[in-house]
Amino acid sequence: MKVNTDGVLLGAMASAPSPRRILDIGTGTGLVALMLAQRFPHAAIDAIEIDPQAAEAARRNFQRSPFAARLACRCIDMADFEPTDRYDLIVSNPPYFIDSLRNPDQRKSTARHTDSAFFSTLLRQGGRWLTATGSLQLVLPVLLAAELRARASQFRLACEWYAAVHSFAEKAPVRHIVALGRAGACQQRQPVVIYAEPGKHSDAYRWLLRDFFLAF
Repeated sequence: MKVNTDGVLLGAMASAPSPRRILDIGTGTGLVALMLAQRFPHAAIDAIEIDPQAAEAARRNFQRSPFAARLACRCIDMADFEPTDRYDLIVSNPPYFIDSLRNPDQRKSTARHTDSAFFSTLLRQGGRWLTATGSLQLVLPVLLAAELRARASQFRLACEWYAAVHSFAEKAPVRHIVALGRAGACQQRQPVVIYAEPGKHSDAYRWLLRDFFLAF
């Protein structure tokens, strides 16, 4: 699975005050979990992934990183996972092509496509696994993010904040990063603009990812 913009933005923007335990749902090859391990040096990070090949790649990446002692990956379906303790921060860059035409590559289909029940499970399990002050943070297309903010109360969650992601400043947002917790005022944070012009990343995007991209 390739490094993608959604993943790196979530890894750089997910936030919590001194989290002790973090969970990455659908870690793929471990990108977001590794970024969070770099950002939060006192956190233990669990990662779960349903695809066996991706999970094995994540384990190898974790073992070869400077953060190996604080990272663990399990190949398991989210619905079957039962943690031993609750989490201060749960993140996910989930599949979001709901009920749409499937990719003929089964592994890419699993990574990219889902059905409506998936997000109900994500909200229900995420709500169960959070500490009292914990936060579930997701990167999603704009309309889907709005739908989940509206549905959050069904799972005793509320929008804490969200941030719009724009390809270009004059264009409509393409993603929202949304944080759901036990209570919140649904504050809109400073938007992120990826490109200053075609082929040139904005200064804000470069600053956000300066600790992760060697080119920045």
